[in-house]
Amino acid sequence: MTEPEVNLELALEHGLTEEEYNLIIERLARVPSFTELGVFSVMWSEHCSYKNSIALLKTLPRDGGKLLVGAGEENAGLVDIGDGLAVAFKIESHNHPSAVEPYQGAATGVGGILRDIFTMGARPIASLNSLRFGSLDDARTRFLFEGVVKGIGDYGNCFGVPTVAGEIYFDESYKGNPLVNAMAVGLVETNKTASATAAGEGNPVMIVGSSTGRDGIHGATFASEEISEKSEAKRPSVQVGDPFTEKLLLEATLEIIANDWIIGIQDMGAAGISCSTSEMSAKGNSGMDINLNKVPLREEGMSAYEIMLSESQERMLVCVKKGFEDKVSEVFAKWDLHCEIIGTVNNTGKININYNGEVKAVLPAYDLVLGGGAPVYKRATKEPEYIKETSAFDFSSLPKIKNIEEAFEKVFSSPNIASKKWVYEQYDSMVMTNTIVGPGCDAAVIYIKNTNKALAVKTDCNGRYVYLNPKRGARIAVAESARNIVCSGGVPLAITNCLNFGNPYKPEVYWTFQKAIEGMGDACRFFNTPVTGGNVSFYNESPDAAVYPTPTIGMVGLIDNIENITTSYFKDKGDLIYLLGADFEEMGGSEFLKVIHGKVTGNAPRMELQTEKDLHTLILEVIGKKLIKSAHDISEGGIICALAECCIINEEKPLGADVIIPIKSREDFTLFSESQSRVIVSVAPDKQNEFEKAASESFTPFSIIGKVSGNELKINNKYDFPLQKLMDLYYLSIPGKMNVKI
Repeated sequence: MTEPEVNLELALEHGLTEEEYNLIIERLARVPSFTELGVFSVMWSEHCSYKNSIALLKTLPRDGGKLLVGAGEENAGLVDIGDGLAVAFKIESHNHPSAVEPYQGAATGVGGILRDIFTMGARPIASLNSLRFGSLDDARTRFLFEGVVKGIGDYGNCFGVPTVAGEIYFDESYKGNPLVNAMAVGLVETNKTASATAAGEGNPVMIVGSSTGRDGIHGATFASEEISEKSEAKRPSVQVGDPFTEKLLLEATLEIIANDWIIGIQDMGAAGISCSTSEMSAKGNSGMDINLNKVPLREEGMSAYEIMLSESQERMLVCVKKGFEDKVSEVFAKWDLHCEIIGTVNNTGKININYNGEVKAVLPAYDLVLGGGAPVYKRATKEPEYIKETSAFDFSSLPKIKNIEEAFEKVFSSPNIASKKWVYEQYDSMVMTNTIVGPGCDAAVIYIKNTNKALAVKTDCNGRYVYLNPKRGARIAVAESARNIVCSGGVPLAITNCLNFGNPYKPEVYWTFQKAIEGMGDACRFFNTPVTGGNVSFYNESPDAAVYPTPTIGMVGLIDNIENITTSYFKDKGDLIYLLGADFEEMGGSEFLKVIHGKVTGNAPRMELQTEKDLHTLILEVIGKKLIKSAHDISEGGIICALAECCIINEEKPLGADVIIPIKSREDFTLFSESQSRVIVSVAPDKQNEFEKAASESFTPFSIIGKVSGNELKINNKYDFPLQKLMDLYYLSIPGKMNVKI
């Protein structure tokens, strides 16, 4: 292959700027080779370098609590949960690949995040996801959605990890650019963790797992540009996954880590060999001598450029302790996986790439990587004009709803509120037999075997809130995640985040990003839930517009005693129903406003962090004292939808309720308000006095609003909703649109 001449024009085609191309020449003291240009282009892409976000990300709390490994330190975050155990978890996006090849895009997103977990030495125990799509009325949206769901389900089911929780939103803003965020959680003994490090001159460097092909070349660059009509031509940039190979890779990887035969190990995700060699070298303050002729290939005639940039899946780079090469090779041979020595560690700080007897690249590892010499920018900001208009919206101008029953039926059956059972039943949520509470409740709960503990896990974000008020919306995303963990009986430990935004070169987008980071940081510091890491996904734009800013929060909490596990639904007739928290009739960004009035406007609901924290303290206290039977937070759809969910989330034993909800200024506003820091709990009559005593000693307002009874949800002696009607609205309204049988 004749390599093209490297010049500014070629650099621009690779997604680099003129400034960056000149910086490369300065760092190398010469014009880069074609292979070097390719490596720099992927390593300095937004996807790998975080060049437009790292300055702001560093303002987030990255230590505290029970954190063992924080953001940017390793492949995933690590939090101590006692008994010599730690939980590893992380969330990442696979948005752009899923937009052009939904099945493989979503499947490889799951595969990549699972590898991040087991390269830490942790065995994956749960998978979660957060998905955003356009309207289900659109045929292409349905195609994308079906492909993504099948990709997630097939990969997770074949790999053998339960998909236990997630969220799905539908909105026109995501029509051309769906968001596919995948999260994984694993367990590891604290003294058996692994690091993504290469050190020790002369130690062998091995590539293990699958062979290398041309799939995924420039995948990182593809993820660092806007979706356009040309994106369909980028299908070769979408990787192809194999969950069965990944399962073998998992077992082999955990075995060599447990035997302490390695210095470090890293998943080959974005930018493939380019990323793993440079990041491991930079972390170990070392370099590598790599011979690409030793890399197992599955296609003939591959160039050094292609091998270095390939993002073929199910591959790892391992720095092995000298003398243990044969033992490592035996393990991978046992699992029928490739294992080849492709180089050695040096102490020069440079990565020397040889192929077919030629030097193809000599690269300074530190200059390539995030946190090293990669460019760092802070872009111009400007508050979007629309915020002045939306924040000034006069809600009194909305016509009063004459038929509350009809409005409720529309909102409760809307795609954003109706049950996603028809989706999550396509996932295996019970494999590994750890799942105590699966999809459908406030958070999933995973048992930690051989202990009396469990993990509560959740993903959360309301993009409309962030669109209307990015700082407050991001605060709410963290707070609601924590509230869901607490309602399940858990103490929030830490978060991982997936920050989905538009083009950072647009001042309005960058302003929104900056404010969201501020809000997230405020909440994480207040709740002592440090950020363990995650993913920034910019350029989530179609030719029409950017998506709603969507900083998805993945949170993990610890339930110290499995007897404290709490679920969302009512348990027994005669139980008393209480409302914790105050309502301010807040309709900004609400599901009611969108479904009934066709508007996304106003301000996001207020979020007072101390008020939220006081609520958490009370709920954990009454759970610990066994004073409540259920807890369910009030979110999208307001108190009327939350009550309906409490009645029917347990399909095997639906229970009605008779409640009185005091109306404030307007009936429709009170019933559908999405004011935060509110939870519905149920209490056995013989626990009433104890519960009210505990609540009265807290800072959280509370009131008794009714009791569990009958076969219908009765509200204010005015509205009756039979349980069967509620179940039909909640469970059957969306599958019909998708022609899905459940």
